[in-house]
Amino acid sequence: MYHYSICTEPDKDIFSRQCKALEKHIPAIVKGSLLEDVDGSETQTYTVNDKKITVHNSYYIGAVYVDSEIELEHYFKKN
Repeated sequence: MYHYSICTEPDKDIFSRQCKALEKHIPAIVKGSLLEDVDGSETQTYTVNDKKITVHNSYYIGAVYVDSEIELEHYFKKN
């Protein structure tokens, strides 16, 4: 499992921008459910070739982060 810290505090705008970046840069990504917790936390699920990616906007942990079954850095390398 790969873990990517995006922001050290929860932020709806950064969460939304991270989701859009994944959707733009990863071919064959399939958007799944948006889960919302009672504390306002959000989790967006995705799959790529049967591998799971989740983007979290967590008020419990206090961060925006991505957990992924595939390595994502090569999708975002600048040429």
